[in-house]
Amino acid sequence: MRDAYHEELDSIGDGLVEMARLVGSAIGRATTAMLDSDLKLAENVIEADQKVDELQHDLEARAIALLARQQPVATDLRIVVTSLRMSADLERSGDLAQHVAKLARLRYPDRAVPSDLHATILEMGQLAQRLMAKAAEVIITKDVDLALQLEQDDDEMDLLHRTLFRHLMDDRWKHGIETAVDVTLLGRYYERFADHAVSVAKRVVYLVTGEHADELQADSQPEIQAVAGSESA
Repeated sequence: MRDAYHEELDSIGDGLVEMARLVGSAIGRATTAMLDSDLKLAENVIEADQKVDELQHDLEARAIALLARQQPVATDLRIVVTSLRMSADLERSGDLAQHVAKLARLRYPDRAVPSDLHATILEMGQLAQRLMAKAAEVIITKDVDLALQLEQDDDEMDLLHRTLFRHLMDDRWKHGIETAVDVTLLGRYYERFADHAVSVAKRVVYLVTGEHADELQADSQPEIQAVAGSESA
């Protein structure tokens, strides 16, 4: 019975990894659909989000069944509860990828992104995909150090987001209000997608250590400052 129980716990983790890989692929393909004005690819991304929703529903059902049947405590309870929260982050990430694809479909055969912002949007899409791939790796490896790195990696997304706004606020903006709204929405979608990837990683930190990532990072600051002080002495 215990072997079956732990196999079920492992299968929940496998489901989270599959969700992370699906939504990571979705944001990459949605970005391509957006920049290439590829209607077929956009439709594929939109339809594929149903698979992510189904995985989340299945994972929730299995987690709730485990809570009811096994009444787990301590670490096992933390695994189940944290997995439920991670699945919500991943499902929302899939929705954000779908939003990008829907915007590509809405503007077809035109492109929502002006040519002078293609490189920035492409970089945001690629970064979002890399962050989610790293989140999937964190789920598999339970590597706390790697998980904590994601928040630093997310700073790059924040910089790209600010780059978009500098373009939008520039007096030389010539693409009109509708395009400005589209670009604003896209920037928000990518920023929130990255935030969900970071959230997944932080939840793994809690799962492994029982402490929140912010608390661990705060605890490490005095050590970092001490090392820096000794090196400068």
